[in-house]
Amino acid sequence: MEINEILVIAMFVSFIALLFTGIPVAYVLGGIGVIFAFIGYFADAYMDTMTGLDFTTLGLVVNRLYKIMDNWILVALPMFIFMGIMLDKSGVAERLMQSMQELFGRVRGGLAITVTAIGIILAASTGIIGASVVLLAVMSLPSMLQQGYSKPLALGTIASAGTLGILIPPSIMLVIMADQLGLSVGDLFMGAVFPGLMLGAMYIIYILAVGFFSPASAPIPDDAKRINMEAFIKVLKAVLPTLLLIFAVLGSIFGGIATPTEASGVGALGATLLAMYNRKFNFGVLKEVMQGTYNTTAYIFAIFIGATCFALVLRELGGDELIESFLHGLPFGPYGIVIFILAIIFLLGFFLDWIEITLIILPLIAPVVSALGFEIDGYGVVDNPELVWFVMLVAMALQTSFLTPPVGFALFYLKGVCPPDVKLADIYKGVIPFIILQLLALAILILWPQIVVWLPAAAYS
Repeated sequence: MEINEILVIAMFVSFIALLFTGIPVAYVLGGIGVIFAFIGYFADAYMDTMTGLDFTTLGLVVNRLYKIMDNWILVALPMFIFMGIMLDKSGVAERLMQSMQELFGRVRGGLAITVTAIGIILAASTGIIGASVVLLAVMSLPSMLQQGYSKPLALGTIASAGTLGILIPPSIMLVIMADQLGLSVGDLFMGAVFPGLMLGAMYIIYILAVGFFSPASAPIPDDAKRINMEAFIKVLKAVLPTLLLIFAVLGSIFGGIATPTEASGVGALGATLLAMYNRKFNFGVLKEVMQGTYNTTAYIFAIFIGATCFALVLRELGGDELIESFLHGLPFGPYGIVIFILAIIFLLGFFLDWIEITLIILPLIAPVVSALGFEIDGYGVVDNPELVWFVMLVAMALQTSFLTPPVGFALFYLKGVCPPDVKLADIYKGVIPFIILQLLALAILILWPQIVVWLPAAAYS
């Protein structure tokens, strides 16, 4: 084994080992890059090796950082984050919960369906998983337990609905993936619409099935009222402002009226106006939202800096060629290799946030997928349709990993706001059916890529 291959493997092993020390990920990534650049320089100078590394390599990081800060696409990140946090503070979710509960009150599992529907709307307007899971839990879990819902169904519904934000646009994850792979943000947003709605529909069908076959798990409340026009109008009033905001953001992108960056500004302004409309806006709220936006944006860009240093050193050592040769050497065939990659990403999702996976792993494996020879019809208008399809598979796999015991991130967000009598075992039991549904949805996307590619193609044709 050559010295460069040994150093590549050592970089990954060091990264994984240092994650468990509690050191911030940005420092781990940047620190490993600096240390291994020094190791390569030392080996070349005193051990007669040819790694090609020296401190000029680290000097290239500065140029990369200028390119990151000058990237027009990434301006959308703080705007979408601001939009999501402001919507959390605007009282939209509370109004939706109150009105939609009346609409689905006489349906078995109606409250769980309400939570799922609100999860879909929050996903299309915030895209921040932790905030969505916590907000849904605080609003709905006490009511669901009080109405006699089984704990596993209530907890599984909240956790799964909250994680839809990683997939349904405008997702900040899709913005970063588009930037890293040189894809169109609009293509990824449009490609995610049908998979996200399909998954939400599968959740609702499952809840209805549980209510039908196990009525005690999803009872109808005693004070449930019949649906009338007043309840319908109340729901319409609650939903319409949020839907208009979603339409303004996504519609302007899909219609070619605005770029994703420009649309993110529209979303940030619209969320602020919505908070004013609901009388939730004041300077205290604005300060809190701004601080949250600064913190989240700084966290993401700090990882950008660390990942840039790590990836630069890794590529100088030939890490991308090593990974490519390993994957092409697998005896699985093209679909087998994709499933193997998704399994690795699924496992990495237990330990890494989606940001690290997107910045480090995805750029290394995307060229492999492009070279596998998938003939996915982009209808002549979608660039790199195989990568657009693959990104949706990765997003679905990551969403599944965030729900999977024992270390799914969403499970711990949920446990943090649950009453003391709710055990972690109840959460684990509740999410298993939804994990099966997500794996089924993932299999459907693998078998029928056109579910992803058709909408972007139709928008441009």
